[in-house]
Amino acid sequence: MAARTLLELLAPARDADIGIEAVNHGADAVYIGGPGFGARDKAPNSIEDIARLARHAHRFNARIFVTMNTILRDDELEGARQQAWQLYDAGVDALIVQDMGLLELDLPPIQLHASTQTDIRTPEKARFLQDAGFSQMVLARELDLKQIHAIRAQVQQAHLEFFVHGALCVAYSGQCFISHAHTGRSANRGSCSQECRLPYTVTDSHGRVVAHDKHVLSLKDNDQSANLEALIDAGIRSFKIEGRYKDMATVKNVTAHYRTLLDAIIDRRPELGRTGHGRCTFTFTPEPEQAFNRGGTDYFVNGRKIDIGAFDSPKHAGMPLGEVKRVGPEDFDIDTGDATRVVNNGDALTWWDRQGELQGVPVNVATPLGGTAWRITPNLGKDQTFADLKDLFPGTAISRNRDMAWERLLAKPSAERRIAVDVTLAQVNAGFELTLKDETGAKASVPLPHAHEPARDGKQADAQMKDALAKLGDTIFEARRVRLAMRGEPLFLPASKLNALRRDAVAALEAARDAAFQRLPRHAPVDPPAPYPDDTLTYLANVYNTRAAAFYARHGVKVIGAAYESHEELGEVPLMITKHCVRWSLSLCPKQAKGVTGVQGTVRAEPLTLKHGDDTLTLRFDCKPCEMHVVGAMRRNVLKQLKAEPMTFYRARPA
Repeated sequence: MAARTLLELLAPARDADIGIEAVNHGADAVYIGGPGFGARDKAPNSIEDIARLARHAHRFNARIFVTMNTILRDDELEGARQQAWQLYDAGVDALIVQDMGLLELDLPPIQLHASTQTDIRTPEKARFLQDAGFSQMVLARELDLKQIHAIRAQVQQAHLEFFVHGALCVAYSGQCFISHAHTGRSANRGSCSQECRLPYTVTDSHGRVVAHDKHVLSLKDNDQSANLEALIDAGIRSFKIEGRYKDMATVKNVTAHYRTLLDAIIDRRPELGRTGHGRCTFTFTPEPEQAFNRGGTDYFVNGRKIDIGAFDSPKHAGMPLGEVKRVGPEDFDIDTGDATRVVNNGDALTWWDRQGELQGVPVNVATPLGGTAWRITPNLGKDQTFADLKDLFPGTAISRNRDMAWERLLAKPSAERRIAVDVTLAQVNAGFELTLKDETGAKASVPLPHAHEPARDGKQADAQMKDALAKLGDTIFEARRVRLAMRGEPLFLPASKLNALRRDAVAALEAARDAAFQRLPRHAPVDPPAPYPDDTLTYLANVYNTRAAAFYARHGVKVIGAAYESHEELGEVPLMITKHCVRWSLSLCPKQAKGVTGVQGTVRAEPLTLKHGDDTLTLRFDCKPCEMHVVGAMRRNVLKQLKAEPMTFYRARPA
């Protein structure tokens, strides 16, 4: 029988407790930030907490990946090396990295995964990373199914990973420097200021306003729920949920959603399997719409779409709730139109004002008026009056972006993950032997020396023994089948003996599974070193230390530019490269004008200008690859501030 293709659901964790719940809700792997060097600098975790998470995950054959995906200065390399060994000793299964300088260090024999920050868009880049020793790689979110197919054709050993849910970076990952240029906070160093979520005024080459105070670089959230099977067929094996800043309820909800979808596919297709062990049951029906989101898009997986932007607001508008019916001096009434929609104290309500801006207010008291009507007394902030609730009129559509009943539901234990076992109690010469065999074939047997006492009521004795043996409630196992293998007449065993025997067998099976757990080996790089696809690297390659420069030189690169964070005098350069096109989204692309009478030939891909406060950026359009470059320079005050700080970093030199 051919080996099955194993699929992995990869969930995020802000901390170890959230990671444990991600595993309980169906994650086959969890990624989490370590003490340092992760791309979310506000989500660190101690080695001890990560070790605790790893112990729990490994019980289900789930894996723990730690992000060490920032670019590093020379003076940080030794600390990163030491942390890698500490994480390995703590039981971590893989490191997610961006900086190639790490591959030049004395690292433990742990798998290395190429972060999305390495900007993997082509088969050549993906093949190189596989040949350099990466076991898994996160492909660019911007790829379509055909491009993923092409990469899979070149990458047979390393597993391909793809983001299926969560916030979208508008830039190709690793190719955005606006935060560093405007605030000194580097996205490649784990401290993005999210300049892309700000409102900008867009003007054309004649100074005419194309869009006023719109969030034109802010995208909707990724949602590949409908594309999972197509992604599997394209070669994706790891399905990644974004969100290491997300709360417990969100991780539980979204993980359960994708676990349910993947299980349905796996159950239909016997050639597919799970990398983790056990099946999950939930006390709730997953609703990803309840989690923070800016609306959903499948981005470029099925080709370019015009509606990928969240231009009106980068906030969570919530789910439709009802309509305003009355507005009084201190409260207002809404009609939900659905008796099942209950409004709770502490909910948060939202609506759009006449300028298209999202407004909102928490509920202090929600009073039922009968039927589907509710009276809302808002929880106004300090120095806020009811009159400050802008454009709240009868007829206004109301949504809810925080549902307290939902949050209370997910604050409770909400999932169980159980591994199926076959339970066999056999009569042997010296007494009895209990054998547990799990769904993977792992097995443990425990003997019980005991006299063979005939049962007074054979039928009742058999039923009682089976019931006792099936009681695996507080363990990670559930009984799939219970069998009594007796040689002759039914026998009797006291309940106390059976319970102790069952507990011993469960402990023995856990020990057997623990002994059988193996870390996956790191892929060895090919020898001689594979040549890098290009012989010249600019600042876009994010080379920030001498070890990274040595890595690329060893792989045939002749000219190596220093990272943008090195503060070389770059002047105006692309601060962001993105597949998102503002012209396309505003219906101003020349390709959209083709065949339109009176328009074709008059629309050109001339630059546009973005302005927010004192910051001005230029949008330039590279139509052949259909990409947009956001061009600008580093603020003088930021450059002055950064140069005043003593730093050690790699400067550009020919290799």
